[in-house]
Amino acid sequence: MKRFIILITTLVLMCTLVSCGRSTSNPATEPSQPTTQEPDTTSDDTTTQPKEDDELMNKTLSLKIGNTEVDVNWLDNDSVTALKKLTKDNLTIEMHMYGGFEQVGSLGTSITSADTRITTSPGDIVLYSSNQIVIFYDSNTWAYTKLGHINLSKSELTDLLGDGNVTITITLK
Repeated sequence: MKRFIILITTLVLMCTLVSCGRSTSNPATEPSQPTTQEPDTTSDDTTTQPKEDDELMNKTLSLKIGNTEVDVNWLDNDSVTALKKLTKDNLTIEMHMYGGFEQVGSLGTSITSADTRITTSPGDIVLYSSNQIVIFYDSNTWAYTKLGHINLSKSELTDLLGDGNVTITITLK
């Protein structure tokens, strides 16, 4: 009986140690994640908030890559709504090439996300890790929140995004 208790205790201890050391991420394939502080979302004036939100939601997002305005089909989800709120006074993001198939840039804060494992296609705009915008000019599979899609061919996207770092500007119209 004593051996049985020792055997069970040893198995439980081994399982606990193995599960504590298990990691599901692969830092070699993930872009770096800057540490950001959550913005203070408390507001003293809640009576004007619904009106501002309605006006904001009636506007559309516009995207420029460098000096080139591109046509984007933005999705209707909570992440795009949060991006609109960030873009109220225009949003400029310094993008950096990553992996030879995407440009990645920090939002400077975290927004709502609903990451799922997807395979992107050229032109996809996604949110990575709740605080980074990624624009693809080729494909990749990872956990992202899709925000929209740029209506350009792969070669047009590669010309815009594949030759060094770029700056994007997101505005409301």
